[in-house]
Amino acid sequence: MKIVGTLSVLLVAAAIVLYLVPSNDYVLLPDPAHPVAPLVHVQGGHDPKPPGGIYFVDVFERRASMFEAIFPSIHEGATVVPARLIVPPGVSDQAARQAGLREMSISQRVAAAVALRQLGYRVVARPSGVVVAAIDAGSHAVGKLEPADVIVSVNGVRTPTIADLRAQLSKLKPGDSATLGIRRGAKQLTLHVQTTADALDKHRAIVGFAPEQAAEITLPIKVQIDAGNVGGPSAATGQMNLDGSVSPIGGVRQKIFGVRAAHVDVFLVPAGDNTAVARRYAGGVRVIPVKSFPQALRALATLPRKG
Repeated sequence: MKIVGTLSVLLVAAAIVLYLVPSNDYVLLPDPAHPVAPLVHVQGGHDPKPPGGIYFVDVFERRASMFEAIFPSIHEGATVVPARLIVPPGVSDQAARQAGLREMSISQRVAAAVALRQLGYRVVARPSGVVVAAIDAGSHAVGKLEPADVIVSVNGVRTPTIADLRAQLSKLKPGDSATLGIRRGAKQLTLHVQTTADALDKHRAIVGFAPEQAAEITLPIKVQIDAGNVGGPSAATGQMNLDGSVSPIGGVRQKIFGVRAAHVDVFLVPAGDNTAVARRYAGGVRVIPVKSFPQALRALATLPRKG
């Protein structure tokens, strides 16, 4: 009995140590869906009346303990992923967090612009640079560029559009250094990054990041969205572009569990692989795939009334 008792104590102690020691991975955890109405304030608008409502879902991201990395199933709906998928190489946790908040700020403006255009308002959106959406781990941009940076010039020439940026890079040979004018939040920076060869064309010079179009948006009425400390590309279920199209998202498994926890009836999710994952864990939730904001509105308008 003493041997068994000693072994039990050692096992418990080992488990505690594993739970306290951080791993090199991140754990993604569900968070119950939250009502959107209290977070959005529109000039001249009014609060929606019950019953029903629109909710948004997010995902908790934090460093996983060694125990969680080995046994992720201790949390329902959890997924353990390598840290590089959450925090890009060469970027600190704090910098990645700030980048996520900048991405959220951009996406809020885009969401407001798309919604007002749908209502018939004139929204002005001028190209204002190229957003760094993701960084190639094998490029020299690692440790220099950060997600959500906006590249506004290359070698002193303004690059308001992705086409402009590619035109300037086409003048370089792989291995040449590119001088990049960067807008990082309120800061203006100048970075020198050595280019590399495009994997599909060895004669084409690239910096090594995934580009997205940045735009300076002028709204005809005041719209405020308070997402608190939620960072990332979207406050709703998907990443929406200025043309109203919806792009694939991450954390779908956690988000469908968050939807279920809030007892929400319908989950709008980007069509394709996202929909397949959501339906796999949907339980009793109805999953509707959408490709654009107008399509999402049509889906909501045709839902049957409850009761």
